[in-house]
Amino acid sequence: MIFQRATRREFTQAAAGVFVALFAILVTTQLIRLLGEAAQGSIIPEAVAALLGFSAINYIPTLLSLSSFVAILLTLSRCYRDSEMVVWFSSGLSLRAWIRPVLVFMFPLVIAIGALALFVSPWALSKSAEYRGALNTRKDAGQATPGAFQESSSGDRVIFVEAVADDESYVKNVFVSSVQNRRVGVTMAATGHQEFSANGDRFVVLENGRRYEIEPGDREFRILEYGKYAVRIETKESRGVEVRPGNMPTLDLMRSDQPGHLAELLWRLGAPVSAVVLALLAIPLSFVNPRAGRSANMLLALFTYLLYNNLLTISQAWVASGRISFAVGVVGVHLFMLGLLPLLFFRRIAVLSVLRFLR
Repeated sequence: MIFQRATRREFTQAAAGVFVALFAILVTTQLIRLLGEAAQGSIIPEAVAALLGFSAINYIPTLLSLSSFVAILLTLSRCYRDSEMVVWFSSGLSLRAWIRPVLVFMFPLVIAIGALALFVSPWALSKSAEYRGALNTRKDAGQATPGAFQESSSGDRVIFVEAVADDESYVKNVFVSSVQNRRVGVTMAATGHQEFSANGDRFVVLENGRRYEIEPGDREFRILEYGKYAVRIETKESRGVEVRPGNMPTLDLMRSDQPGHLAELLWRLGAPVSAVVLALLAIPLSFVNPRAGRSANMLLALFTYLLYNNLLTISQAWVASGRISFAVGVVGVHLFMLGLLPLLFFRRIAVLSVLRFLR
């Protein structure tokens, strides 16, 4: 019991260190991408922190799985390098005795990975899509930046406002350039505000202004004076969150029989299972020969991790395209990797290998 507690403590410390390092790399990468979008005007600077949080939550299950795999690998490799495994084997225990401490260490992590992959990550993606959709509305006249030309979310209008009221209920001195039915229109108004119609569509209502319309190549143009001029800038349907398999709740995916939805469900169910299989694979892959190089086992472990993830991705793509059934996809890759586990253990436990016997 003392040894198992010490081992779990070392697993936890190593996993925490690896997770912090990977999380910092992830946050830095996502922050650079979001700052690039903010610099291009795709999102407002105030939205970077919220979108960064949603993105980080989505990747936490993968980071936890990878951190636990690397932590077990590093801990057991250190035991080989420091000859602690010699004491372990001399006391009559085999390499299989490490399975129990590893599974005890992985139990709370698997619960967390499953909860995150099945419920929290879809919620984060849904909120991120909803937040991005809400940000697009801020490019229109009702929430335009004073003193700056700004393109609307639909891309067919350029809006300029001189001033915005403190409560953002109306704007002053509005200039709108738009293209409708191959005619270029320039609209100017003293004031404007937003309104919502009975069916939920959103309009910008301009007051006391003029509109100039001209068709390219034509010398004639029209001048319209108006008391109120309403421009529909968003429909009720366009404000909804775009439903994708990635941001759908897991229960909705279970009720669906569409291949794309089943492929996403396969990925979510496979996240906690792959974490357990990788943790078990780390036990035989951690072998280090003190007389040889120390990087050979790391390269083999990295190759195994990449192979596992690529097989899961291929399986997900095949389920989405209908090439294989959901049942085959959800268990096929995991069973294949579990089939490698006895071979790897036998390679480490066997006293005489087959190749040596043939010599």
